[in-house]
Amino acid sequence: MNDKRLQPVPTAGTPITEADLHGYADGQLPAARHAEVAAFLAAHPQDQTRVDDWQAQRRALRAMLDPVLDEPLPLRLPLKPPARVWPWRALAASVAVAVVSASAAWVARGAVDARHLQTVLAAAGADRAAAGYAQRAAIAHAVYAPDMGRPVEVGADNEKGLVTWLTKRMGEPMRAPSLSQAGYALIGGRLLPGGAGPVAQFMYGAADGQRLTLYITREAAGGQNAFQFTQEGPVRVFYWVEGGLGYALSGAVSRDELQRVSQEVYRQLQGEGQG
Repeated sequence: MNDKRLQPVPTAGTPITEADLHGYADGQLPAARHAEVAAFLAAHPQDQTRVDDWQAQRRALRAMLDPVLDEPLPLRLPLKPPARVWPWRALAASVAVAVVSASAAWVARGAVDARHLQTVLAAAGADRAAAGYAQRAAIAHAVYAPDMGRPVEVGADNEKGLVTWLTKRMGEPMRAPSLSQAGYALIGGRLLPGGAGPVAQFMYGAADGQRLTLYITREAAGGQNAFQFTQEGPVRVFYWVEGGLGYALSGAVSRDELQRVSQEVYRQLQGEGQG
């Protein structure tokens, strides 16, 4: 992606770029450039918020992935190079730029009053949060779905205990939808760190070895109820909000297949809410 030039701080230094912000967030800049970027961020709180978000996501990823580094490698695990690098920071940056640019354009035109502008910003913030948890769902799927040794913390043979545990930790009633009619059996589930609290993940497997994961989070308040779709490399995600919870079904399957199963998950969860 081509670097988008940002408005520079009025100094003699080189203009700050998107790459500089990422380098600052990752602690990869030389000392002199680090100081220039720090000065830029001090004068641009919106960009400081973006950098803070990236750093928070890095910490969350490390908390999630570091324990895996200490696990013994299963003897039957196929050793394959990673398919791609996950551009989660680039997505977060592009969403933030879009929100800021859209809001600035409305103000410049004078087409909305302050109250309407707040509504627009609130909706944009909710959409950004939804995109964020969908991205984390894709990453969690990519980490755990290929694991042949310990893909879940609690297996399907103790589904009742799994649901009770996740319900207690999430503070909301949890249930693993039955997807046997859709061709997928419950493997089990686990608890994950999310952007704002714990997240539940249920994993399902098909006879051909394909796996799907259902990611459930409480950080989706105010998001859109309609199905939304995103993709990260081979991992496709359908996500939506129902009853104050955000749901994201992820898998390296076709979009049509994932949509078919997502609709079944939605049907079961909605039926539960109406019962």
